[in-house]
Amino acid sequence: MINLTIDERKVSVKEGAMILDAARELEIFIPTLCYDPRLKPYGGCRLCLVEIEGMSRPVSSCTTPVAERMVVTTHNDHLYRLRRTILELLLSDHPNDCMVCERAGDCTLQDLAYFYGLRDNRFRGEMRKFEEHDANPFIQRDMNKCVLCGKCVRVCDEVMGVNAIDFAYRGLSTRISTPYEKDLDCEFCGQCMSVCPTGALTSKVWAGEGRRRMDVKYTDTICPYCGCGCNITLHSVRDRIVKVNSRADNGNKGWLCVKGRFGYEFVNSPDRLTTPLIRREKNGDLEPATWNEAISLIAGRFEDIRYKHGPDALAGLASGRVTNEENYAFQKFFRAVIGTNNIDHCARL
Repeated sequence: MINLTIDERKVSVKEGAMILDAARELEIFIPTLCYDPRLKPYGGCRLCLVEIEGMSRPVSSCTTPVAERMVVTTHNDHLYRLRRTILELLLSDHPNDCMVCERAGDCTLQDLAYFYGLRDNRFRGEMRKFEEHDANPFIQRDMNKCVLCGKCVRVCDEVMGVNAIDFAYRGLSTRISTPYEKDLDCEFCGQCMSVCPTGALTSKVWAGEGRRRMDVKYTDTICPYCGCGCNITLHSVRDRIVKVNSRADNGNKGWLCVKGRFGYEFVNSPDRLTTPLIRREKNGDLEPATWNEAISLIAGRFEDIRYKHGPDALAGLASGRVTNEENYAFQKFFRAVIGTNNIDHCARL
């Protein structure tokens, strides 16, 4: 363990930890835009600058490892002015449309501007102006709102291993781009959108769905799409799901696939079954039935087929959407009760 002092408070952390990690152990607030504990240290935004006793200038706390008997200062007038100036420079090239931005109320840049009381900006001049041209159905990219924190690039590389986007051009023209500036064409997992601290990356699926309303209800549940069992949080308004995300502190670290993040509209579909349906006549229409009636009919048909044609005339196809325990019970039913090994799993499709 490494022992150091931060803002006159002593703390012990593991060797290799960064100053920012040690400060958060003490619940000391240090502003960041590019930092994410799930990604490698980057040090791009410079908002986390701190002073270290014996060093001539501030250093970024997210990329500076702790050292024995290090003395760190995280807040003073000098650091306050530096961070405020950095924010002013970022906002000088940022659209002032928070009133209609999809991320208003859930934007780190907006929160920091409020925290530092930035109403006016000393830096005026040419602003970037990029066109929006994404034909994909999931993610809206507005590079005019990008602060070049690089989190989207890093998560696409470090977590997904896809490298669908990267930095392009130089100077004022620097932007996050796809190869040859084509429309985004990837797995559309939405990880880039989930880590973006501004309104540069938002969802087309839940745009304008009232996410900022006070009556949004949050429900923690499990993704229904596969046996991985990722934790998800449903955002619902008036009993209608309007958004799905996942918290960074759960088992899947906040990461979701395209189905888990965007494939929730089936829940609101009017075509969903609400009761079992059976055909009471051979070529009749499907009619509502009770569960006991439906299960009895299935059991009777299974028994008839097994008696007339043998157990191997039946086969079972298990689902990737249920738990391992349910799939185990399913195969056990076919092998021990029906008496056949004709059992397979839809995941191989």
